[in-house]
Amino acid sequence: MSYKSGFVSIVGRPNVGKSTLLNHILKTKLVITSPTAQTTRNTVQGVYTDDEAQIVFVDTPGIHKPQDGLGSFMNTTALNSIVGTDVILFIEPANERIGKGDRFIVEKLKKAECPVYLVLNKADLLSKDELMDKLIEWNQMMDFKEIIPISALNGDNVDELIKTVKQDLPEGPAIYPEDTITDHPEQFIMAEFIREKILYFTHDEIPHDVAIEIEQWIEDENGIDIMAVIIVNRKSQKGIIIGKQGTMIKKIKDQARRDMKRFAGVPVKLSLFVRVEKDWRNKAQYLKEFGYNQDDYS
Repeated sequence: MSYKSGFVSIVGRPNVGKSTLLNHILKTKLVITSPTAQTTRNTVQGVYTDDEAQIVFVDTPGIHKPQDGLGSFMNTTALNSIVGTDVILFIEPANERIGKGDRFIVEKLKKAECPVYLVLNKADLLSKDELMDKLIEWNQMMDFKEIIPISALNGDNVDELIKTVKQDLPEGPAIYPEDTITDHPEQFIMAEFIREKILYFTHDEIPHDVAIEIEQWIEDENGIDIMAVIIVNRKSQKGIIIGKQGTMIKKIKDQARRDMKRFAGVPVKLSLFVRVEKDWRNKAQYLKEFGYNQDDYS
């Protein structure tokens, strides 16, 4: 059988399990996850390779109603990802009602020129009868290439999903070297680890008003030395991140450094600082500076 390779876009609303699915497929923590909606901001390419095919998965920000310049950037990158891809995986939670946001995405997907699979995540939370009702309901909305129930968290039916997706990939050589798992630089991944810990430890106190900028990156025989700046929107948020006597920022640093060390496979030294940039989410200069430039994804 000829070797296959191609691009597969993972799309859907915020917080439906897109990043969890990609992390499970790659068997590594590549994309940060949290219960907070809109955790993924950039498209992240994860590369899966086996003896039959290489699949470049494109994990996208959740498609939502934007409230600011950053939200518009996230929507644009997600919707642009369905153009020129070989397969689209539309992720939906099986245990939730179909809403306006879902219908909006479906109307966009109807214009796609490639196969669209509906992937019903959290299918393990439904009974067989409930799942069958949900399949019928979704089948009436669009002529999907196939509807595949999975559990991204447990890995249920994920191998079958990969096997099915391969059928729609074009024949061709691997796009990336065999040991590649992402096209993003390490600096991007490390910055995301920091942002994930902030989302996890501060919960709703600092929902999306934070960005990470890597200001120094030194690699030598002792490992990696990183200096990063946490950008916040208001002075009060700076106090929350630093915490009483620096306890919060120390907790963020220690947990982020643990993930960094696991990902890089070498010792990591991490220094964190906090800077206030008022209303940065609506200023094109800062959006571009912090890596949220629409021209890079159009």
